[in-house]
Parts: sequence; C-alpha cells; structure tokens
Amino acid sequence: MQRPERERKEPTEFNVIVKAKDLVKHTFTITNSTERYPKKYRFTLVNRIQDKAVDIYECVLEANELDLRDAQEYRQRQKLQAKALTYCKELLFFIELSQEMGFISMSSCEYWSKLALEVKYMTTAWKKRDKTRA
Repeated sequence: MQRPERERKEPTEFNVIVKAKDLVKHTFTITNSTERYPKKYRFTLVNRIQDKAVDIYECVLEANELDLRDAQEYRQRQKLQAKALTYCKELLFFIELSQEMGFISMSSCEYWSKLALEVKYMTTAWKKRDKTRA
C-alpha cells in the first residue's frame, strides 16, 4: 500500500533560511558584475554588500539552531533575529545607494529590495511567534 504524498515528503528547510539563501545568491550575481560596479567600488561598496547578505543568512541560520526551551539560548536567538533585521535594513540602504549611483536599474533595485524585504518580514514574524511561545 502506498502512503499518502504528504507522509513521504522530506522535511523542508525553514522558509526564512531558503529566502536568505536566495538573497545571498542574487546579491553575488548582481555585485560580481564589473560592468555594473566599477573596480574602484569593489573593495568598498561591493564587499560590504556581499558581507551584509551573508551576515543575514548566518544570523537566521544560527538563530534557528538554538533551543527555545533554554532561557539563555532563547535570548541569544532573539539577539540574532534582531541582528538579522538590522542587517536587512543596512542591505536595503546599500541597494538603494547602488540604484542612486547608477550601478543598477530601478527594476533591479525593486526586485533585489523585494528579496531583502521578504527576509526582513519573515524574520519579524518569526521573532513575534517566538515571543508568544516562550
């Protein structure tokens, strides 16, 4: 007898982590183009943008590994979620700056910002859910 489809599925990765991965991939795709970002911005703006995207991913991944039942780990999780939210805001500033400086188009800015905002909103909702569970 075959089991229903939902019982056979592998556990899926936490959605905010998937979105953070997508944000990192897109960030590297956009910023690795020397046609978009002149060489003189490679070690200033581009590195900061890339580092910020990776920092967001690391914060949500690390926060997800912590146990809510342990008070110390819960506090650490809250701090990592807050840090991820701050990094999202900083990355959004860098995206806006990239558009204003003419490195990316308005449509590219909108799409990239949408990816960052998805992670930001999902992290905010996750943080609120944790508060009701703790």
